[in-house]
Amino acid sequence: MTSDRLHSTTEDGVMREDVTTEYGAESKNERILETGSYLQLVLRLALPAMIVIIVMVLYNLADTFFIGQMGDPEKIAAISVCMPVFTVLSGIGTLFGIGGGTVVSIALGEKNRQQIGEITAFCCMGTLLVGTVYGFLTGLFAEPLCRILGAEESFLADAERYLKIFAFSSPFVLFSTAYGSILRSDGEAATAMLANLGGTLLNIVLDALFILGLHMDVAGAAAATVIGNVFSAVLVLLLLLKKKQVFLPHRQNLHFRREVVVPVLTLGLPMTFSTILGSVSNAVQNRMMVAHGSVFLTAQSVAGKLGLIITMLIMGFCMGLQPAVSYNFGGKNYKRMYEILWKTAAFTLTAGTLLALCVYLNRARLVAAFIQDEGVIRYGQIFVLANICVAPVYAVYQTFQTFLQATGKADYAIIVSLLDKGLVFLPVLAVMNGLYGAYGIAFSHAATMILSVIIAGGLTMLWSRTLRSSSA
Repeated sequence: MTSDRLHSTTEDGVMREDVTTEYGAESKNERILETGSYLQLVLRLALPAMIVIIVMVLYNLADTFFIGQMGDPEKIAAISVCMPVFTVLSGIGTLFGIGGGTVVSIALGEKNRQQIGEITAFCCMGTLLVGTVYGFLTGLFAEPLCRILGAEESFLADAERYLKIFAFSSPFVLFSTAYGSILRSDGEAATAMLANLGGTLLNIVLDALFILGLHMDVAGAAAATVIGNVFSAVLVLLLLLKKKQVFLPHRQNLHFRREVVVPVLTLGLPMTFSTILGSVSNAVQNRMMVAHGSVFLTAQSVAGKLGLIITMLIMGFCMGLQPAVSYNFGGKNYKRMYEILWKTAAFTLTAGTLLALCVYLNRARLVAAFIQDEGVIRYGQIFVLANICVAPVYAVYQTFQTFLQATGKADYAIIVSLLDKGLVFLPVLAVMNGLYGAYGIAFSHAATMILSVIIAGGLTMLWSRTLRSSSA
């Protein structure tokens, strides 16, 4: 039935022929996914993804850093309480991006390219519609949202101002986030890197201009975010037109067929649930921490940014190599798939340990670079240790999650993705807060990761045995 529909008109037939021709010209990407060395995969997939992550981390640090130069911890607290709104938005973007990108990669491994046009059309329409509604509701309910997220009266006005301006960026954030992942699905991550790089660098430059030059404080940070994300979305569109026309959405492909919608949403749900639940957990953690004083929240915010450097780099490396895992899974080349995973685990474990050590040895200077406040610096050093001490464990955990996600085991992937973001974290957070107060809150993620990696390892072994027995 699908074949009849695809060739029912001349226009549709020409379109399908163009897709095949374009991918024939890009077959080198697929050969690297199938037979390239691990170094080739790292350079072509993981390195561009990590560059994007580094720039994203710098962007994530920029607001906090430039606002921190004003010497007011409460302005950092105002931005910090709004971050869950951005995190939820990013999670929705991964629903379409990771889901759509994974389906495309698996289809390429199976040599089945007919669904590409329908996948990209669905993801494009979904991001624009959902982003517009999300932005409207965020702006409309900014004040009660800020209160729910833990904003106190002393910095409520700043938080509300930031959120109302940020809301305008919602559809652009979703579009660029989703297509950043889809553009990596055929093994050419450099294209996606360019789009992310341009928007994020512009955001950082505008942060400096608006906050330090024009003294717009939190409003300047929000305005820089909006402009940077609009620029990223424009870059994505230009790159699609120039280099990746096969991924351009076409109206005639927007069919919402079950064979397209269900795989995209199902495979995107693990990262989405993880991100959204992580946002909820972060809001709960912020409310608990601010109850001990805004200085603790600011110290945790700064320390969390430093810990984010390590976890985001590990995540970026694993996500960069996910198309290679998915491609070889789709082609049933399990030997190569496991080889990629083992090398990825070894690399991230080593790199995570070394990065954690570097941050720990320079923790005082790093915290002081954000804000010259004696209390923040004192507590921040302790909180840095809490945020980086389980980096090696996180490397293993992320490898498990990547394997389950890349091989389409959505139910296990969802469970694993939620462990450290809420299923384990929230109960641990409540217990640690009750026993040790602010210090317990800071170290709750470390305790969570140890429990989570044990559960994730068990689920990974079960699925791996199933794959091996099916291929025997």
